[in-house]
Amino acid sequence: MTSFIIRELKSTDTEALLAFEVRNRHWFEANIDARATSFYSPEGVADHIAGYLSDFASGAWHPLVIEDADGSIVGRANLKSIDSATACAEVGYRIDQHACGQGLATLALRHMIEQARVRWKLTQLVAYAYQANLGSQKVLDRCGFVLEHADGDDEPAKERRFVLFIHSAGSLR
Repeated sequence: MTSFIIRELKSTDTEALLAFEVRNRHWFEANIDARATSFYSPEGVADHIAGYLSDFASGAWHPLVIEDADGSIVGRANLKSIDSATACAEVGYRIDQHACGQGLATLALRHMIEQARVRWKLTQLVAYAYQANLGSQKVLDRCGFVLEHADGDDEPAKERRFVLFIHSAGSLR
């Protein structure tokens, strides 16, 4: 089995992150909102990273990457919109199309839950997944997220909100 590591995003990740994003652009755009065309350049990705690292320094985001044994980026995960006043944040992740099915999204989400609990002292995480994105919904369910409410709308492009409550002792409810 291939080994993977999850680590914080670094300013030196521009080239590797651009390769990851370009390689998976069509795959991602089929499952999540598309990025602006200007993102797909060394300058665009460098600006993106700088913004994420600035938000990390201010405590608003926690950006992570997933690397395979060769050091290639095969996934991303973020705690975003961290709100210490409400002890809540949103989670997001994207996995390389060719790395899907290896448990990376679940690994990343469990890592983010632990970071949320231990580092950020959060008690609630929120995630959004399009109704048609069954893979992400399965990952969220596997990690204890609960669909906030199903309104009966079967529109595949409709986002659904999932919530996880984290106990301070580390157990999830």
